[in-house]
Order: sequence, then C-alpha cells, then structure tokens
Amino acid sequence: MDVHSAAALSAGIAAGLAALGASLANGNVISRTVEGISRQPEAKGSLQSTMFIGVGLIEALPLLAWVLGLLLYLK
Repeated sequence: MDVHSAAALSAGIAAGLAALGASLANGNVISRTVEGISRQPEAKGSLQSTMFIGVGLIEALPLLAWVLGLLLYLK
C-alpha cells in the first residue's frame, strides 16, 4: 500500500467515524430535548433554541473531519 492509498483510506475512515459520532450525538441531543419538552412544555422555546445551537456545533465535527481528510488526501 503506497502513501496515496493510505491517505485515501485514512480520509475515508475519518469522515465516516465523524459522521457516525455526529449522528449518535444528534440523536441523543434531540431525544433529551423532546424528553425535556414533555416534562416541562412551558420551556419549549428555551430548550429548542439550545438544541439548535448544540446540533449546529455537533454538525461542525464531520465538516472539520472531512476537511482534514481532504487535506490528508491531497497532500
């Protein structure tokens, strides 16, 4: 296996694991938000805005991993 193949493999693994981790984290955040809203419906607005900020931060991880993988592949 040459360096180019190893870089392509590592880029794919990094992107895949980052996407897997983000999907699990997003599911957990959304699940906990729905649970919190069901317990305290009056806090819906606050919980939803916090959830959207959290999901946005979580989604940054796969994007950063994709860019890092692309840099590894193109180097």
